[in-house]
Amino acid sequence: MRVTADDGVGLEVEVAGHGPGLVLVHGFGGAKEDFCDHVEILAETHTVVTFDHRGHGASDKPHDHETYTLERLRNDVLAVADAVGLERFRLLGHSMGGMVARGIAIRYPDRLEALVLMDTSHGPIPGFDPALMDLAADIALEQGKDVLERVLKEAAPLDNPAYQKLLDERPGYKEFGERKWADLSERMWAGVAREIAYQAEELDALAGVTCPTLVIVGELDRPFRGSSRRMAETIPGARLAIIAGAGHSPQFENPDAWIAELIGFLGSVTAKSLVDGRSV
Repeated sequence: MRVTADDGVGLEVEVAGHGPGLVLVHGFGGAKEDFCDHVEILAETHTVVTFDHRGHGASDKPHDHETYTLERLRNDVLAVADAVGLERFRLLGHSMGGMVARGIAIRYPDRLEALVLMDTSHGPIPGFDPALMDLAADIALEQGKDVLERVLKEAAPLDNPAYQKLLDERPGYKEFGERKWADLSERMWAGVAREIAYQAEELDALAGVTCPTLVIVGELDRPFRGSSRRMAETIPGARLAIIAGAGHSPQFENPDAWIAELIGFLGSVTAKSLVDGRSV
């Protein structure tokens, strides 16, 4: 289905299954298909919603790079949830999507039944130099995606053995990444890169999150391991799940362990909801 945000941007959305709402939010440069391996099993117990962020995949790609803000992406998530009839829902955000989800949990807590923060941070990414992010954004705007792609391949900020193994062993995964890259907007890339680099530090604000929370991180995802641990320690009652042998995308790199953690968490949320419902 197609959902139109309040600024007229069209977002490509897919909905599967029945049950409590579960919105899965992909990361920077990703796509709704980042969760496709797991939608079928999750849809057995949930209404699963995936969508392409603006500037990604089959969604619209506004030309103005200044329209690509984390606040705008938060509003898009809520617009999608509203369009599919989810007043309250369970929210998983991956990487940049986790930054978006974090903001929703802090600013719109009444919308969430549960939160999953996956390979993400509580503020600027440790070890990522904002000046270099600015440089990359300028390259995207002034020289285009082809030049930017060469620069990013040289830097390879999130490469690790798990990612390389996936490229080597999963047929079609390299081509999948190439399709995602071809479908994204360089204007989006520039705008979101700066947003990520200069975002507010929100660790203290996470202490006010009260919904059930799972923090997931790949064992080999070094830029995000420390942030994940700190978020799990700060959010009341949160649990940290470290996915063995996985890097930045554990849903692909160790899918069995990832889906087991997620299903176990969602099941506990459902059980708690039933108990709370009986007590009313």
